[in-house]
Amino acid sequence: MAEIINLAEVQEARRKARARGPERENLERALELMRENLAAVAAELVNAPQLEHAELITRIERLLAMIRYGMRMLGERDAGSRASGG
Repeated sequence: MAEIINLAEVQEARRKARARGPERENLERALELMRENLAAVAAELVNAPQLEHAELITRIERLLAMIRYGMRMLGERDAGSRASGG
């Protein structure tokens, strides 16, 4: 009887994994876009006038927070270093 229950649990886990596939792919794409945006804002910060620095830094902080959150959703362990490009 234990083997039948175990088989049912395995089948359920496989079904859930298949259902999460597209959701995970979408989240990975969103993270990649946010990383690209982070790189663009960081590059913009280098040449921006001093008056714009505060706004750009705020955007960087928000992007980092969203990237870290998305990475936690994916279950990645080292969210901090990858979020900052390391």
